Amino acid sequence: MMIGEAILGNGDGALDYYLRINPSAREAISEVHRCEPYVYAQMIAGRDAPTHGEAKNSWLTGTAAWNLVAISQWILGIRPEHDGLRVAPAIPAAWPGFTAVRRFRGVDYEIAVTRGVEAGRPSPSLLVDGRPVDGSLIPLPPVGTRRVRVEVRLA
Repeated sequence: MMIGEAILGNGDGALDYYLRINPSAREAISEVHRCEPYVYAQMIAGRDAPTHGEAKNSWLTGTAAWNLVAISQWILGIRPEHDGLRVAPAIPAAWPGFTAVRRFRGVDYEIAVTRGVEAGRPSPSLLVDGRPVDGSLIPLPPVGTRRVRVEVRLA
């Protein structure tokens, strides 16, 4: 669901789904949930169950890995692809931006995402080492490059 919302460009919806299943959001009901506040459960007992609200089968799910993919590659929008690194964030409207460092094929990409329009630049825009790049795919740098600076301006 998070990835689908991000694909649609709905960062608010993607974050909402994340917060609904985030284990730490259940800390207030830990006596009912009966699961570590940092672990995803395979399921949570429904209203008709004798143990309503209790987490079941913690540590036996791929949810944590999928959340990492959904958050890093779709909400933050930093995705490895065959021809380069794609940076296409779908962040919530209230976020002014973010910074991240992503190592990809031995290169450190220093990524800064901000909102707004800068004079003379359309928004959204992508600058790679100060040069504009069309689209959201950062082409692979020359062999031997150790660091690439990326600036993304969102509308």
